[in-house]
Amino acid sequence: MRTIFAFDLDGTLTEAEVLPVIANELGLMDEMKSLTEITLAGLITFEASFRLRIAILKSIPVSKVQEIVSEIPLHPALEKFVQSHKDQCAIVTGNLDVWVSPLLEKLGCRVFSSHSIVNADQLCGVEYIMHKSQPIRELKSEFEKVVCIGESVNDIPMFEVADSGIAFGGVHDPVKELIEISDYVVFDGESLCRLLNTL
Repeated sequence: MRTIFAFDLDGTLTEAEVLPVIANELGLMDEMKSLTEITLAGLITFEASFRLRIAILKSIPVSKVQEIVSEIPLHPALEKFVQSHKDQCAIVTGNLDVWVSPLLEKLGCRVFSSHSIVNADQLCGVEYIMHKSQPIRELKSEFEKVVCIGESVNDIPMFEVADSGIAFGGVHDPVKELIEISDYVVFDGESLCRLLNTL
């Protein structure tokens, strides 16, 4: 059976959430924390929240953001798994392609992300905000089985479309709503890799 593993990036493959790390390095943590709280409370949509996050960080040179992101560690066991199964793995992240490119280059597999408009090291806008169900539908047309791995509320749309879902608590506990629709719940990377090798 041809199976593909669709990984969330933030807090799944990375050992820290990308946008909070960027915000902390730039002294914008209070603004991002407030935005996260109202998003998780359901007061604004993920897309509206994402556009506001971009507005907050837009004035920072892209190269500076990439420099910060390049230092975010990937989970060693999961990084190794993805690199050794590149044709069977995909990254599904709502993050902007240009911001997370240093991490994506390390992983070297297929990527689905939001697309940016950049001019001379400056983020000018967003061409496309990726909704996580869309890549899973695309992958289902190419593979017999799609297995999703994630931990947050914004991973729910891809779990709802996938054949199987694994809630992963490597950085923090997966959200309750995701656990409820998951086939498996795993809390460390080595155990996750063992599970993936059986699917």
